[in-house]
Amino acid sequence: MPDLHSRTRVGKSALEVPLLACGTAPLATAPAWNPGDPISEAQSRAALTYAYEQGIRWFDTAPNYVHGLAETRLGQVVTALPRNQIVIATKIGFDISGAESMRDYTRDGVRRSLDSSLRRLGVDAVDLLYVHDPDDYTQQVLDVTFPALAELRAQGVIKAIGAGMNQWRVPMEFARHADFDCFMIAGRWTLLEQEALPLLDLCQQRGIAVFAASIYNSGILATGADHPNARYNHAPPNPAVLARVRALEAVCRHFEVPLHTVATQYPLAHPAVKALVVGFQSVREIQACLQALDQPIPAALWEQLRDDRLIVSEAPLPKVVTS
Repeated sequence: MPDLHSRTRVGKSALEVPLLACGTAPLATAPAWNPGDPISEAQSRAALTYAYEQGIRWFDTAPNYVHGLAETRLGQVVTALPRNQIVIATKIGFDISGAESMRDYTRDGVRRSLDSSLRRLGVDAVDLLYVHDPDDYTQQVLDVTFPALAELRAQGVIKAIGAGMNQWRVPMEFARHADFDCFMIAGRWTLLEQEALPLLDLCQQRGIAVFAASIYNSGILATGADHPNARYNHAPPNPAVLARVRALEAVCRHFEVPLHTVATQYPLAHPAVKALVVGFQSVREIQACLQALDQPIPAALWEQLRDDRLIVSEAPLPKVVTS
């Protein structure tokens, strides 16, 4: 099993993070992201406790994960853990004080959001603060939000600054024009999609850490194409996506390696990717992820995927460790 306690420095910051973060968004949603009530508090607590028992020491959350529920549920567990052993990351950019979430990337909004997160989490500080999904607010983030976060970093209130997004082009602008420590990219650097390669290459050049999130593209790379609950970007997959996933599955079957295992390990191939952020709803899902990280994959499988143009040829292949 990979060493979950080994840590990597986040960009030029003082923060060091382990290989795997526990994403908490699913802990505030219905089972398998279907419509309905969120999973039970008991199930959420059991998953978080098991993650810690298995060596996971990094927890990622956000106010906008079901109107503060994810932060609240995480707080119910982390307050009982040794604070100096764990990394906590949350986000700013959404004001959830009213009935509906509202965008807020203002200077005051940064502080209000952080203070509210600290109350829900029950901690005095978080380690990493992301700007959350500022797709249409690029210039405001550069002019207003980032300087406010940089002050907090300089004062030691937070250790590192990031942006968490479902796309890569806006983070490219951030990388070029501001001193971000890291980016969390959801769904755009996976076994199914490698369109974020230009961002990863730039981050590698500039010493910015990248964290790969939504590595199963919200489910289909974990379940396979023909599962009745297969989801791509939280919706039923279109025929093109189904065809590509089936092609990936065919190669995996040939080498007798589960698709889920290959999907778990692939994002780490690029040297800019320092960690995975994986959302869990259950003990079983955590077990499956840890087993997937530990399973050997033959070099020939990666080469076949590249030869079949199922992964981009310009990207590095995962290193294969032999005994």
